[in-house]
Amino acid sequence: MKIRVAHSPDSDDAFMFYAINQKKIDLKGYEFEDVLSDIETLNREALKGTYEVSAISIHAFPYVADKYALLSSGASMGDNYGPMVVSREAFPLSELSNKRIAVPGTLTSAFLALKLFNSDFSYEVVPFDQIIEKVKKGEFDAGLIIHEGQLTYKDEGLVCILDLGKWWYERTGGLPLPLGGNVIRKDLGEKVMREVSEILRESIKYSLKNREEALEYAMRFARDMEKEKADRFVGMYVNDLTVDYGERGKEAIVRFLTEAYEKRLINRLPNIEFV
Repeated sequence: MKIRVAHSPDSDDAFMFYAINQKKIDLKGYEFEDVLSDIETLNREALKGTYEVSAISIHAFPYVADKYALLSSGASMGDNYGPMVVSREAFPLSELSNKRIAVPGTLTSAFLALKLFNSDFSYEVVPFDQIIEKVKKGEFDAGLIIHEGQLTYKDEGLVCILDLGKWWYERTGGLPLPLGGNVIRKDLGEKVMREVSEILRESIKYSLKNREEALEYAMRFARDMEKEKADRFVGMYVNDLTVDYGERGKEAIVRFLTEAYEKRLINRLPNIEFV
């Protein structure tokens, strides 16, 4: 049986799926096919139920919960760090509403977190890997950055105005900011869902145990980052919370989506199922 696994073309996802792609673990007879696309495109495809397994933004999950269940492993969570608003020059947060901000997509968790912080700002969707360059050129007052940009923005001469992961951590008394998760299509049935869930978990565990070889593979997706920074980035988003959400991770998701629903930033609040 072929299982298409759709995920972002970045180093942490590549690290996560290394053991599957390189057949380092028992794949239980399944054939896995990688599909690489930016997270906003993956969110939109998930609305249609396109792929059997997909990385999505937690923000998007309420809109795909009729078709997909959350896998209990594969989470990307910002534990006192996360997406950032960056600019060429510092400005007070009270001025955020007056700024034009480049954002990586309206279904991203970064966008929802920024809306929770301040629901009133003007924005334009820009591919995530073009945001820093456009802010540098002055095309936008600020940019909402995700992925490796969180480690490279200083090299580009930009300053951090707001770290949403830090803000959420302090505001919630120590919860991580839920950013991405892996979902699996419910129509595959319980047996397949459970087996694929186990395979994904084993892939993550293999990479964490064999970090050097998995990192070598992930470097192909690191967008010109030197190895030290790529290793740091992978460590931020592939860790114990990625192996399993645990109670802390699950509480973070429920709180994130519940607050968004109560503030009418999302229009549905599903029963959150974990496989």
